[in-house]
Amino acid sequence: MKTIKGPGIFLAQFAGDQAPFNSLEAIADWVASLGYKGIQIPSWDGRLFDLEKAATSQTYCEEVIGMLASKGLAITELSTHLQGQLVAVHPAYDSQFDAFAPAHVHGNPRARQEWAVNQLKYAAKASRNLGLTAHATFSGAFAWPYFYPWPARPAGLVEDAFDELARRWKPILDVFDENGVDAAFEIHPGEDLHDGTTFEMFLDRVNYHPRANILYDPSHFVLQCLDYLQFIDIYHSRIKCFHVKDAEFRPNGRSGVYGGYQSWVDRPGRFRSLGDGQVDFSAIFSKMAANDYAGWAVLEWECALKHPEDGAAEGAPFIERHIIRVTEHAFDDFAAGGADRALNARLMGIG
Repeated sequence: MKTIKGPGIFLAQFAGDQAPFNSLEAIADWVASLGYKGIQIPSWDGRLFDLEKAATSQTYCEEVIGMLASKGLAITELSTHLQGQLVAVHPAYDSQFDAFAPAHVHGNPRARQEWAVNQLKYAAKASRNLGLTAHATFSGAFAWPYFYPWPARPAGLVEDAFDELARRWKPILDVFDENGVDAAFEIHPGEDLHDGTTFEMFLDRVNYHPRANILYDPSHFVLQCLDYLQFIDIYHSRIKCFHVKDAEFRPNGRSGVYGGYQSWVDRPGRFRSLGDGQVDFSAIFSKMAANDYAGWAVLEWECALKHPEDGAAEGAPFIERHIIRVTEHAFDDFAAGGADRALNARLMGIG
């Protein structure tokens, strides 16, 4: 068994234009002061990180590593959630997702996708240069607008969507493989990979690619009423990243899983700060330890109610309390004897 690394924190929800959130060094000082040991970096945020430079300059990567190490921090993973989303975009979302890309590709889905693919390839190379072995991303989606089958979906629509999704991702996964890095897809509503079944559909189409893996976030499973503990039992060998995020689901007589188009505050299913929701993190950390998860436990904060700085301050000690320092010995080793085949035979009455 392995002891999970942490606590880490995903910087995406905290980066901003005001100090200390507007530069990597300043935000690193802040998270270190809260007790974090690792940071997951949103690679699209130029205030914090230069992804192309990291892919092409080992010197830049070593400077970033050294600066963070001086504060007691390490990089947990890079993230390309926004760029990964743009690998596959249904036309219904074109205008909204243009905001995830630079202005020169707005209104041009083909150019936007090419830009996104290049970003993923940079991320694979940058991760290698930084000494990382896992990477956090999204899959994008073609089929999501049709997840509820009314009107009835045309025969083959979902299959064709997943065929195309796999066709686009297979060359990217090959680049990750060349660089020794696992691509961990966050299993997330809005993505075509939103539960175990859809992940398996994709995995089959990329020929069970060794670099096609999972970012596990139980909050998205609470909102789907999916068994997030059994998910670990089934997919633990593919789980390479872990977002520690809480959620609650409290259906009522007016709305349930779909939320009634309400704001996050009013939805029956909503994200919460750690310890304020319904996720059984003691059970999750136990299953992760038992299944040899050797990566980082990374706070992702998206609470509908609490101030982000309070959520960040509470997150580090919460994760620290839940990390299990795994034992090197079984509890009953003191009573064990050496192997004695003759004794075993006598005990079974077969000597």
